Amino acid sequence: MKLIPTEEAVGHVLCHDITRIVKDECKGPAFRKGHIVTESDIAELLKLGKEHLYVWEKKEGWLHEDEGAEILYQLCANDYMRKSETKEGKIEIFSEIDGLLKVDKERLKAVNLLGDVMISTRHGNFPVKKGDKLAGMRVIPLIIEEERMNQAKAAAGAEPLMEVLPFKKKKVGIVTTGSEVYHGRIKDTFGPVIREKFSEYPSEILGQAIVDDNSEMIQNAIREYLNQGADIVVCTGGMSVDPDDLTPGAIGKVADRVISYGAPVLPGAMFLLAYTPEAQPLAGLPGCVMYAKRTIFDLILPRLMADDAVTAEELAELGHGGLCLDCAQCTFPNCGFGK
Repeated sequence: MKLIPTEEAVGHVLCHDITRIVKDECKGPAFRKGHIVTESDIAELLKLGKEHLYVWEKKEGWLHEDEGAEILYQLCANDYMRKSETKEGKIEIFSEIDGLLKVDKERLKAVNLLGDVMISTRHGNFPVKKGDKLAGMRVIPLIIEEERMNQAKAAAGAEPLMEVLPFKKKKVGIVTTGSEVYHGRIKDTFGPVIREKFSEYPSEILGQAIVDDNSEMIQNAIREYLNQGADIVVCTGGMSVDPDDLTPGAIGKVADRVISYGAPVLPGAMFLLAYTPEAQPLAGLPGCVMYAKRTIFDLILPRLMADDAVTAEELAELGHGGLCLDCAQCTFPNCGFGK
């Protein structure tokens, strides 16, 4: 840094905060470190007793913190996002739509391991609303070597670190299995729960078929909804491993590939996810979805609504954080469940 007359400081960057003190009113920074001095600032600075200022002497190969923050933003920037103004080397990103947030954790870690720069995000694979804050980033020092920012670009790679996938309107078929419901011995209480879950997303319920404990009936009901144009078919009932629980096997005969039968999530261990040859998801929901407030279905449904294919490896990873604590006051998704 160098010391220059205040009148000559226009366009230069302050190297320290400048404090304003007004008796019985306030004490705080009138100008913060990193502020770029403008013509209109000169009179105020002189009133504060600053006839000389320490400013950053820009050198070749070095960047101001705001310039570095803009580079960090570009590593994350993608469709359906907007940014805040750059302030003190910091930028925040907000969602412009309701959708599913995706974050490349490995590339994000590679950037943050460099030092002198940081990017902090929400958890990926969770829904966000329009206006939600997605990430914040900043350069730690006031000035930073351009080479360090080139290293950040290399660590991040060519693709943005984040994206928001818009939710798609889905047609949904519900297939409920169980002789007790089919023969009218008890009233179905699963259907209303499924309808409520889908009401949080753009969707159309095509209907609910109630079938007996019969593999062919279950298969036919699933295929009928697919023929009607269902984008997702959800099956309830008969999801255990008992000999008379036929839903998993019926789904497997309709599906092209079963991703997993069982998941390391509680509630939701008996969850099944499969896909048809046309990539329509077929979900087998365990009984816990009917009575527990939040289950594995709440972790997977946002991804299905955004056409984000789920893999067996990703389901396995849910074991870390997949235990719902059933809090008296549920704050999901602003909690540790699924993270």
